[in-house]
Amino acid sequence: MTTKIVYLPLDERPCNWLYPQQLAAITDLEMIVPPVEKLGRKKQRADLGGLSGWLEEQSSTADFLIISIDMLVHGGIVPSRLHHESVEACRERMMLLHKLKQSNPRLRIYAFNLITRVPAYSSSEEEPDYYDQVGREIYELGWLSDKKESVGLDGLEEGRFNEVLAAIPVEVLADYRKRRETNAEVNRLAVDLTEAGIIDYLIIPLDDNSQYGFSAMEQRELTIRTELAGLSHRVAIYPGADEIGCTLLARVFCEVKSYTPSLFVRYSSTKGPYCIPKYEDRSLGESMKAHITAAGAVQADASTDAACILMVHSPAVGQHEMAETGDSIENRHRSYFSEINTREFAQAMKHYMDAGRLVMLADVALCNGGDQLLMNLLHQSGLLGRLQGYAAWNTSGNSLGTVISHAVIQSYYRSIQQPDDESSSHSRLFYLSRLIEDWGYQSLVRQEVCADHLPELGAAYFQLSHVQDKVCEVIERKLNDFVNKYLRDTIAPNMTVSDVSLPWERMFEVAFRLDTGKPEERHTLQGGQN
Repeated sequence: MTTKIVYLPLDERPCNWLYPQQLAAITDLEMIVPPVEKLGRKKQRADLGGLSGWLEEQSSTADFLIISIDMLVHGGIVPSRLHHESVEACRERMMLLHKLKQSNPRLRIYAFNLITRVPAYSSSEEEPDYYDQVGREIYELGWLSDKKESVGLDGLEEGRFNEVLAAIPVEVLADYRKRRETNAEVNRLAVDLTEAGIIDYLIIPLDDNSQYGFSAMEQRELTIRTELAGLSHRVAIYPGADEIGCTLLARVFCEVKSYTPSLFVRYSSTKGPYCIPKYEDRSLGESMKAHITAAGAVQADASTDAACILMVHSPAVGQHEMAETGDSIENRHRSYFSEINTREFAQAMKHYMDAGRLVMLADVALCNGGDQLLMNLLHQSGLLGRLQGYAAWNTSGNSLGTVISHAVIQSYYRSIQQPDDESSSHSRLFYLSRLIEDWGYQSLVRQEVCADHLPELGAAYFQLSHVQDKVCEVIERKLNDFVNKYLRDTIAPNMTVSDVSLPWERMFEVAFRLDTGKPEERHTLQGGQN
């Protein structure tokens, strides 16, 4: 009998709604997701009543439920940052999990709920309107308040603490603190439901966080609470957000298959595992362990018997010194040229491939896209067609969780040596889509369009709805140019990109359809149109 998984995503963007479906398509598990039109749109929250009814209907016959509590309670990731809900209203919505478990006692619930992020910049793009004026100050207040309680402040920091506190209107700070406290209480309730056996496994991801701040304070409280309750084997708290749907799918897959893969991690820099990536609060090596464990796998001590070789292109510096894809190569920190050896990294990759190993690449040396220097080297070396998986999108955690989930699933089918053309085809399509989006779009095309085309169209990064069709035409043309240059000869000779759209009417994320020239594969990626 086919295992049925009901999945309620964090929001309607492809990374949350589509990627887990694409990974599920590799498997023999059945994933049921709500229609995308029920999931809201950015700041417009989802149809909560409709989703509750849908969950009751679908979960009654399901084996597993993978559920975003942010979606269940607030109607999406951005609405969770904007709401004015009471704790009582949130608790009432969460009680649906009790009802689902009572109606179907065999249902196993894998849930996740974010610790609300604190962006370090002033923008209301995904935050309350007042974040335009005092967003940076709110971030600094959290950082300095936490540091003050933890290790103390020096004279300059004390002065800055008083400045930012005075700069934030009293009513703004009260609104912000009240919403954070409500969201923190939802996480406490999620831990309670886990202790009561309603939630079987819980991930509490730290969305865009840092070493100190409001998020760090909440994380410490929840971690202590979890440890004292004896729940550390069923509750994971670590940096991440939009990749968690993929991670929990991989964990469910491992449970269904009674499978615990080992992944051998190989870094491009000896300093890599010790660096704290931008937007995160801990070293890359510690985050790596958290992502691997949450996905149901273990980190191998040696490459010899590992189910997959995970090549990690890592930075040699962390935090503000870590490069973004929009930074020019000349302006990168000097460690990118002295403490990262891409030639040795590529040679090692080829060695593992020649030995017939499953090799996947987490390209996290930069934020928000792949490293053109490395990827061009792999292209010139003829290695792109031999890789089996890739991720480089947004934060380090987003990329790690995505490629690790892919590695867990794909390694199982290699381990049982079961020839399955359909499974292999879906796995290959997911790899190709990541190359096109994470490297082609995020690192190259997005930069070119922003610099060369948006100004002449009278548009900007976040203001382009009036010319969106034209912008999408340009993106589609450039993505096909990218395919022609890097992928068509050796990887995907008949592949084309079409139906490009910008889900949130901005340049940050993209959706598209891939056509490999095989009619049976064309539908696989078209669900990204939101």
